Amino acid sequence: MGIVKVYLSVDMEGVTGLTDPEEMHAGKRGYERGCELMTADANAAVEGAFAAGAGSVLVNDAHGSTKNLRIDLLDPRATLIRGPGKSQRMAQGLDGSFSAACFVGYHARAGVPHGVLNHTWMGKEIQNVYLNGDVCGETRIVAACAGFHGVPVVLVAGDEAVGEEARELLGDVETVAVKKGIDKFSAELLPPVVAQERIREAARRALSRLPDFSPYVVAPPYTLGVEWNSTAIAAAVALIPGVKTAGTRHTEFTTDDFTQIMALFGLFATIGGQVACGSGPYG
Repeated sequence: MGIVKVYLSVDMEGVTGLTDPEEMHAGKRGYERGCELMTADANAAVEGAFAAGAGSVLVNDAHGSTKNLRIDLLDPRATLIRGPGKSQRMAQGLDGSFSAACFVGYHARAGVPHGVLNHTWMGKEIQNVYLNGDVCGETRIVAACAGFHGVPVVLVAGDEAVGEEARELLGDVETVAVKKGIDKFSAELLPPVVAQERIREAARRALSRLPDFSPYVVAPPYTLGVEWNSTAIAAAVALIPGVKTAGTRHTEFTTDDFTQIMALFGLFATIGGQVACGSGPYG
């Protein structure tokens, strides 16, 4: 079976060499270099995909502002989705036309002690996220979205903890640990040249054995539960049509369409940020 299209979702916390929250935010110390490292990790996966026979690779900037990847440094064979306002956020552009999905720069879910920069979707506002009652991180959320479209996840690159999370969830998925967490803000790092060669080879290897993989399928209906760190955020989020209160700091939303789950996360980021800062219509 020929490989036609490969989808690549790129986050930042799991990128080679990065451990400092300031490296994740525009204007902060180390951010520009962080963007270069993020793009280099993405390029390694792109190169591996084309080495395995990919016909095209679509890259989605999946971190924060989604304006982090350097288009001037991106492998010219790939195309890039960049910028805010994306309804599907970390899975923007992903549909059933893709043969495989790869995740690069990913990180462990909130609360994992050795997970570098661990969190789920939002850095401080969310304590835990649940999908159909099971606690989950961004890897499971985006993998479930890929599975909804019938697309298997074949590669997860990031810190060692997210690799453990991915293998527990997806089985024999290819993983690359570019760093080993010591605590949330410290890690033992691989040099970029070493880490990126491992990403390149893992992508090539994964796509060369594509028939081994199956989509990660979660049976509908899909119930997204979120445990917030604030009663105010939970109350504000419960104003969204379809979202219900399931506790003083807990909200739930149920649907048969996983694209609605992804879209809801975009609203969460907006509302949660406004309430946490005491600004906006809920301030």
